Amino acid sequence: MIEILNFGLAALILGLAVWAVVAREAPAAVVGFIVYGLLLTLVWLQLQGIDVALTEAAIGGGLTGVLLINAAVRLRSTESTARAQRPSASTRWLAAALSATVTGALAICVLALPEPAPTLAPEVLANIAVTEVGNPITAVLLAFRAMDTLLEAIVLLFALIGVWSLAPDRAWGGRPGLLQQADPNGMLDYVARVLPPIGIVAGIYIFWIGADYPGGKFQGATLLAAMWLLVMMAGLADAPPISRSWLRWLLVAGPLAFIAVGVVGAVTAGAFLSYPHGFAKTLILVIEFALMPTLTLILGLILLGAPLRGEAA
Repeated sequence: MIEILNFGLAALILGLAVWAVVAREAPAAVVGFIVYGLLLTLVWLQLQGIDVALTEAAIGGGLTGVLLINAAVRLRSTESTARAQRPSASTRWLAAALSATVTGALAICVLALPEPAPTLAPEVLANIAVTEVGNPITAVLLAFRAMDTLLEAIVLLFALIGVWSLAPDRAWGGRPGLLQQADPNGMLDYVARVLPPIGIVAGIYIFWIGADYPGGKFQGATLLAAMWLLVMMAGLADAPPISRSWLRWLLVAGPLAFIAVGVVGAVTAGAFLSYPHGFAKTLILVIEFALMPTLTLILGLILLGAPLRGEAA
């Protein structure tokens, strides 16, 4: 029975992937992509990758889906023109051939893997105890591949700067997004007053247990950013001007703390982002605490978009 369900789930995911690529209407493609991400969450749960499932639901299906919805709304006026510019038959055949070639090459690479497939899991299990962290995902992300995690945080910061660079000159330094207003007696206002306290507690809990159980800073920050956005969507709060010094300091605090811990490791343990014996978990928690507000702000501000209003608006 489980095999039949897994086969059906795989077929549905493959169908949604094809739909997201071939759909002519941008909203339909975006909806297909969001459902595709949510179904991948079920796949990771089936594979017992709870941390990856949480990240896929929050970032893959949630955050990315909202970004694509915003993009589809912004491009709605040009969509009909884009559809009218149909590529030539030779271009379509070339794209199809290239896609088939890449798919075939990936299949050959996967099927050609030695048996058993190469893995670093034994080395991780043999050395994870020195990190003093109970969650192997956290240990891998902040110990064995800490440089990748640092670069991911920096890339997110540069992505936000890229979004801000789209602001018109008159609004630079102002507030991102549009000022939202909602019916004070409506459902959105009610939900924005009731749900955030629960969401904030859940987000902090998911972050707090991340060192020893499934969870962590990315999942917790996504939930906190969602609660912040909900409050702003209901008009209960406004986005801060991006010229505020405190905002910019919080945005760089996480990466700077991460780099500072790396320098401490270079001095005390002989390598950048190494941890001195007995202090691994403490320094990992320092990085997690520093990154949490940074990631929350970055995710929320990316979704809000470029500044469109002056500081006083």
